Amino acid sequence: MEYPFLRADFFHALEDSGSVTPETGWSPHHLRIIERGREQAFMPLYLKTHSWGEYVFDWSWADAYRRHGLDYYPKLLSAVPFTPATGPRIRFADGVDRAALTAALVSQAIDLAADRGASSWHILFPESSHLALLESPADTPGLMRRTGVQFHWFNAGYDGFDDFLGALASRKRKMIRRERRQVAEQGFAIEMLSGGAIGADLWEFFYRVYHRTYLKRSGGTGYLTREFFQQIGAAMPDQVAMAVARERGRPIAAALYFFDHDTLYGRYWGCEGEYDFLHFELCYYRGIDFAIERKLGRFDAGAQGEHKILRGFTPVETHSLHWIAHPGFAEAVRQFLRQEEVSISRYREEAKELLPYRKGNG
Repeated sequence: MEYPFLRADFFHALEDSGSVTPETGWSPHHLRIIERGREQAFMPLYLKTHSWGEYVFDWSWADAYRRHGLDYYPKLLSAVPFTPATGPRIRFADGVDRAALTAALVSQAIDLAADRGASSWHILFPESSHLALLESPADTPGLMRRTGVQFHWFNAGYDGFDDFLGALASRKRKMIRRERRQVAEQGFAIEMLSGGAIGADLWEFFYRVYHRTYLKRSGGTGYLTREFFQQIGAAMPDQVAMAVARERGRPIAAALYFFDHDTLYGRYWGCEGEYDFLHFELCYYRGIDFAIERKLGRFDAGAQGEHKILRGFTPVETHSLHWIAHPGFAEAVRQFLRQEEVSISRYREEAKELLPYRKGNG
């Protein structure tokens, strides 16, 4: 089962639904290498007029350009919109020379940047093998690596949730049991649905509470349209799951997941009210249950969230690559990234000290 966020169905849903368009600041310029009528390689690429929806923050870079009388936008971005999930950033056909095709795609991207007057090109959250491919060509034109931190849960071959809890220190184990007990005492009926079991009524409900979450946090609306969720439900039912909480038969909260052969990806959540620990139950604990049941090796619950550490999510490195056209700014960014990497490394090591696992576990 392939990485869900590089599937053509996922990009079609984003773009056909009106979620990702030139009008919203995302102009598709995807790179493809076609030989004998067959796609050999595909890399997502957008010309952007802002930095929203990326989760690798470069607002300070844009501000520095502005203060020097230069334009940071437009810029080029190779990423999955609104999806800070590490994974492949190039879709290859079987049996191709990946190194040669990667070098060709890099060259195309740099040429497009010059043609469109883009200040820069950014590749977000590539997995390690694609990171190596992108950095490997001898003539790679100044791609600079940036390191970040997320919190992922790893399956140590657990037989069930209680087996996972057994790997934790007693105090943290009791904390999680208390949180789950308090959710149960509120009387919710909770189930994890996948495939065709997620009906049109649930997608409509999820669309409403997804936007309610953004309204509560920022006073605005979410990036994704009603049509996006409808298309995903129809086109990718084999890689979508939803944890739903009902109160007296009526849905009141839900969390949306995607998954592939090895990883569960927690993406969005929404709720009609305030309920103690329901967010943790739907977004973390039900995901861990699902990963154990499906024998998935990893659970990527999304960006940020230090509260995940005490619930068994390990701090892991994420990466991005950045090409800056202006030589002076490229050098300034390079120096900034060197300093930032030291701080990120220190933070990751300090965060690991907070993990709840008993000594010898986790």
